[in-house]
Amino acid sequence: MVVILQILGAVIGLGFLVFIHELGHFFAAKMCKVQILTFALGFGPDLIKHTYKGTKYCIKAIPLGGFVAMAGENPQEATGADGEYLSLQWYKKIWVSLAGPFSNYILAVLIFIFIFNIWGVSTESTDSLIGNVTENYPAAAAGLMPGDKIKSIDDVDIDTFNDLITNLKDKADKKTSFIVERGSYSFELNMIVAKNPITGAGVIGISPAVIKTEVGFFKSVYLGAKISVGQTIMSLAYLTDKVVSLEKPDISGPIGIMRVMANVTKAGMQDYLRLIAIISVAMGLFNLLPIPMVDGGMIILFFIEGIIGKKISTKIVQIYNTIGLIFILCIFFFATYSDLLRLGIGKLFGN
Repeated sequence: MVVILQILGAVIGLGFLVFIHELGHFFAAKMCKVQILTFALGFGPDLIKHTYKGTKYCIKAIPLGGFVAMAGENPQEATGADGEYLSLQWYKKIWVSLAGPFSNYILAVLIFIFIFNIWGVSTESTDSLIGNVTENYPAAAAGLMPGDKIKSIDDVDIDTFNDLITNLKDKADKKTSFIVERGSYSFELNMIVAKNPITGAGVIGISPAVIKTEVGFFKSVYLGAKISVGQTIMSLAYLTDKVVSLEKPDISGPIGIMRVMANVTKAGMQDYLRLIAIISVAMGLFNLLPIPMVDGGMIILFFIEGIIGKKISTKIVQIYNTIGLIFILCIFFFATYSDLLRLGIGKLFGN
């Protein structure tokens, strides 16, 4: 039952993000008086459908994706008539393309605002106050508890959690003395520090306390926008670094995203919503990248159209989209392959 709920949480979350993205395109196209042929959530055969004023609204069998089909969107079928997407002025086509990613960013900010207003802002304590004690580590075996404060390690004063990490770094596998403050009294503990299997640094299995602070609405708006912009800048910096250094980027495809979303459903509503917001930013950013066929690539194409002062021929648009489709398929297969390797399936093929 738990697994089913995890899968449902992942499917609903991803489907909702796609729905918001396509809803942005839908409303922008409606504003520009483009005829909408289909508004679909998912792919494959229709499960539920309803036609209203010439538009088919439907939910399809495979809930991973969605699309808005507009009249005249396909260069091969465009006639140049009013109400067709490619018949719009260049700046209106840019607006229709931009509206999808823009909707994802607005959604992310709104989710962050909701999180901050309900749960406040969480920050790690700067002092040596213990927030969590991990089982099967020296701290738990020695009896340390959340709320304890480590005052010294081998007679070296500890004021911050960073001091604690620094002093433990070279003490792996060594018997170490700790002075601990609990409430109004202090006591000494001795334990053999464990070794981090990856870094080799000394660890005892504790994490800093988390302090929650209430924030008002306007501060929530500021923080929501700040986090969304920050996520975008970090992602762009990462991709730029990988491209410049000619290294393979570590990206996730649908399998990886679904897996992370399914796992985070166990952590609680706050973490689930936070992940939805982060993925929404990632979805908005990806669609703004200058890749032919996706929104960012189309924005560049229509911007060029505005500069040269005439519509780009449908044949050029068709070739442009074909190149983009090939590129996107390559990204999709690479990301899916990376997801399978993370799951260990690559071992079946000798990787």
